[in-house]
Amino acid sequence: MAVSRPRHAIVGLGSRAQMFVRALAGTHAEHNELVAFCDSNRTRMEVHNRAVQAFGLPPVPTYAPADFTAMLERERVDRVVVTTMDRTHDEYIVAALRVGCDVVTEKPMTTDAERCERILAAQAETGRDITVTFNYRYNPVHAKVREVIASGAIGEIGSVHFEWLLDTRHGADYFRRWHRDKANSGGLMVHKATHHFDLVNWWIASSPEVVFGLGKLFFYGSDNGAQRGIARPYARAHGADAASGDPFALDLAGSPTLRALYLDAEHEDGYHRDQNVFGDGITIEDDMTVAVRYRSGATMSYHLTAYSPWEGYHVAFNGSAGRLELDVVENSFVDPGTAGKAPGEALHGVEGTPDRSSRLTVRRHWEKPVELDLPDTSGEGHGGGDARMLADIFGPRVDGTARPVDPLGRASSHRDGALSLLTGLAANRSFETGLPVHVDDVLAL
Repeated sequence: MAVSRPRHAIVGLGSRAQMFVRALAGTHAEHNELVAFCDSNRTRMEVHNRAVQAFGLPPVPTYAPADFTAMLERERVDRVVVTTMDRTHDEYIVAALRVGCDVVTEKPMTTDAERCERILAAQAETGRDITVTFNYRYNPVHAKVREVIASGAIGEIGSVHFEWLLDTRHGADYFRRWHRDKANSGGLMVHKATHHFDLVNWWIASSPEVVFGLGKLFFYGSDNGAQRGIARPYARAHGADAASGDPFALDLAGSPTLRALYLDAEHEDGYHRDQNVFGDGITIEDDMTVAVRYRSGATMSYHLTAYSPWEGYHVAFNGSAGRLELDVVENSFVDPGTAGKAPGEALHGVEGTPDRSSRLTVRRHWEKPVELDLPDTSGEGHGGGDARMLADIFGPRVDGTARPVDPLGRASSHRDGALSLLTGLAANRSFETGLPVHVDDVLAL
């Protein structure tokens, strides 16, 4: 007997929705139905419907946010994909759960403790499933790290050092968009570092207990740009003579995708995707240091820099039997001539990163170091994580209902989403108070 395909709606039709539209209308359409779009901007929904039609399917019905609940009922939606602005995730997640839908949500699951508690309460009340799209868990390199640690090759984990560098193309992009307002995104400790904190929770099979952090806006923002003489006098790049030749200026008109999704859609909501990274109104940090103690007893030193000349990360695990080191280069340098023509989303996501290189080294006590063989994922989005995650979420099910068993446990639930928030939320509070923060005082799980 044929198994009915689950019916999906996507709410939030910005650039992040592209990956899910391609999966539901294209790659995984055999096992799923895409039946509706919901967004405040009709132009953006039309852009995504053209993508749906390119797969040979009819355009899907479109709805305004005020009609979200009615859409779920009218279109008989089984599962909602949430890719809206971070601070609105909880509104759609909770509404979908209470109508009886399951949810797939972009990370971060939400932006603060109160919103997280609303989501957890609604999930407990309804029993519906929430999947948080931590694609980094599905990166084969990151999966190998988990395998090595779980094997006991370096013994019990005592400490972790994690340095993440965002370059002046990808890193700068967070300061052009709605993410620059901490009320929208929770800052990079929540919007971006949630990825990393989830990885560490997953890698060492623990969760944070105490967090201390120091954060500052050191490079971007109007004061810093003026002080260093690198600011240009424009509010947004499009149509501004002062933006000509500025490597920090995003050229919306030069990208067919960005033009269609944002420039051509501005008349509906006034959203400017190409704001000046040295302008006013930036309330997030660009340089953050965090110390964490985990419930297992392990500790972590973490640093995120959003203005580096190259992009990548270094992670080291110190264990009772040795050390594991991961080094990843995602972008070796930023060419100022192309910086504003290839925003970080494209560089870091769908198009992959051409010069990606990874090295994973095991250094056991009294033994020569061993460099492990790793797959080449340089041409794949997020190091191969995107395709594997989408296959897990939207691929065929055992007996039509259950996911295939994954010994690495990569699928992320509402609880994983909440646990990933703990470090960032506590760090944000520590930035404000200057004091260590026990995570149970922020969000008790």
